[in-house]
Amino acid sequence: MQNLLLDFILQYIHLDENEKNAIASLDIFHTIKKGHILLKQGEFSNQGYFVLKGCVRSFYIIEGEEKTTAFYTEMEGITPQCVIDNKPSEYYISCVEDSILLISTPDMEDEMFQKFPKFESLCRILSEKLVSKQQIDFDNFKISSPEERYLNLVDKRPDLIQRVPQHQIASFLGIKPQSLSRIKARIIEKNK
Repeated sequence: MQNLLLDFILQYIHLDENEKNAIASLDIFHTIKKGHILLKQGEFSNQGYFVLKGCVRSFYIIEGEEKTTAFYTEMEGITPQCVIDNKPSEYYISCVEDSILLISTPDMEDEMFQKFPKFESLCRILSEKLVSKQQIDFDNFKISSPEERYLNLVDKRPDLIQRVPQHQIASFLGIKPQSLSRIKARIIEKNK
């Protein structure tokens, strides 16, 4: 797993042997089973997650119904808002698949930043990319019809269609599962 992480990091910054060994020495790699809830609404947490393998989902429960807000797959990170503002979480985070996660805390990150300042640069670069991507995704969601949202998902994240249960896909798209079935049927009919 270290090699997956190192390969990812090396896309952005150069690491010397000491830095590679420092990453290898950390006890941050965790295997988590499908269905495990990493964070519940109302809980406090100081843990951030980086997906090395698998799929993780964030969602709210509103009036007894799950509302999926995001899916995180390989080489994507999640820092729950409660880590930043030290308030109870407003949402859930759970594993959609068996996953291998890097789990860190702000204290662990501060220690690494002090020992190896270029890790802070890496985190800044990744944070900027994430904020930009989330803004584009949010804008596209707001201006798209449900069918356009589905086609965009198929185009940009086709792996999710196979990996994630359809009711979670529908929730992510802001529609009911029956509506998703109708959209898929219309698309198939159009392509005949």
